[in-house]
Amino acid sequence: MKKSYEIDMCEGPILGKVLIFTVPLMLSGILQLLFNAADVIVVGRFAGSQSLAAVGSTSALINLLINVFMGFSVGVNVLVAQYYGGRKEQDVSETVHTAVSLSLLCGLVLVVVGLVCTRPLLELMGTPDDVIDKAVLYMQIYFVGMPANMLYNFGSAILRAVGDTKRPLYYLSAAGVINIFLNLFFVISFHMDVAGVALATIISQAISALCVLRCLMQHESCLKIRLHELKIHKEKLIRVVKIGLPAGMQGAIFSVSNVLIQSSVNSFGSIAMAGNTASQNIEGFIYNAMVAVYQANLSFTSQNYGAGKYTRINKIMITCISVVAVVGLSIGLAAYAAGTQLLSIYSADPEVIAYGMNRLQIIGTTYFICGIMDTMVGSIRGVGYSVLPMCVSLAGACLFRIIWIFTIFQWDRDLFTLYLSYPASWILTAAAHMLCFYLIRRKLPATDRPQQAPVL
Repeated sequence: MKKSYEIDMCEGPILGKVLIFTVPLMLSGILQLLFNAADVIVVGRFAGSQSLAAVGSTSALINLLINVFMGFSVGVNVLVAQYYGGRKEQDVSETVHTAVSLSLLCGLVLVVVGLVCTRPLLELMGTPDDVIDKAVLYMQIYFVGMPANMLYNFGSAILRAVGDTKRPLYYLSAAGVINIFLNLFFVISFHMDVAGVALATIISQAISALCVLRCLMQHESCLKIRLHELKIHKEKLIRVVKIGLPAGMQGAIFSVSNVLIQSSVNSFGSIAMAGNTASQNIEGFIYNAMVAVYQANLSFTSQNYGAGKYTRINKIMITCISVVAVVGLSIGLAAYAAGTQLLSIYSADPEVIAYGMNRLQIIGTTYFICGIMDTMVGSIRGVGYSVLPMCVSLAGACLFRIIWIFTIFQWDRDLFTLYLSYPASWILTAAAHMLCFYLIRRKLPATDRPQQAPVL
């Protein structure tokens, strides 16, 4: 019998279960964004435009540095879901213990990378002199909290694999309230500027990570963590890396192009950077709502593939694409319609708001295409193909945007032209992923595998 927090992904109607899975995950994504939004709003209101630009200018670089490691959590999600769907309890347990051990190791590596590489990379991005010192300080403090960040994300990936998206939401709710309180306390009362918001973020991340770890330690099924059994199982690590490394590289590939775009934005000055930052934060809410649908597709496809329920894979893909298109289009259009009011939350400067609207006009109204693109990747990765979507993204997103920056943008050095590279690359990459899924699906069995053994 399924536990109350879990979802039976392999039987019954799909749409209702996708929504039950997705809604808590959307809310979790929103809460995670509130960590950064609280940082941005507090520094924008109480520390000025330079501090706002400093925090915002780090997002693309932070994503670049952590995305490879975050890709391993995707590998964990797929592997746990496939073993769980196939009712292989020992394999699930070994994968879970490997995942937690790997998360802490990745976190420690990122601490070192963040402390050593932050300033050289920000200088390479052309971060202005009036911003760079604050940006370096924010990033170095932020990266000290990476072990907690990795532990929470890997632990949440384990829970998502069995359909438990509610408890991570509860943990983030508590941590989010603490993060906002500490932001205001450190910045207003102690005048700690960007250091205060960074410190508040890592404290809240540590709280959510400990909650997830405690949940897994008290779990009653094969997901249960026993601290004395924490170790890296070689076979499971290889499978996690095989799936997760290409996923992480794909995220890093997108981040490389975003770093180049951020560098181009930097050339327009700190006011343009602040407007770009504010718009990015609003777009983040749209993106995280759509990523929740991708995560649902990934977990549902992985479990059904592991269980041999091949006939449900197409239905899952069509359902998730329909949901992500509705979610992305409705929220994106609403964000653009209320853009001026939303941007004024981040800054009262009319120039900052104008620059933010320039970006939101293009990204917000077309972001649903990115959601379709990512959801297709979930279908491909859920059946075990991870290198292929990475290669497609390398050509369709990174390479295309780089060519755009060095050709079209050079002919017309305008932010509107720069931002057009996003929807153009999404359309190209989404079409390529659809073709790849069609070819992969033809290789899978047309009928379901006979079922055996009792449920977990």
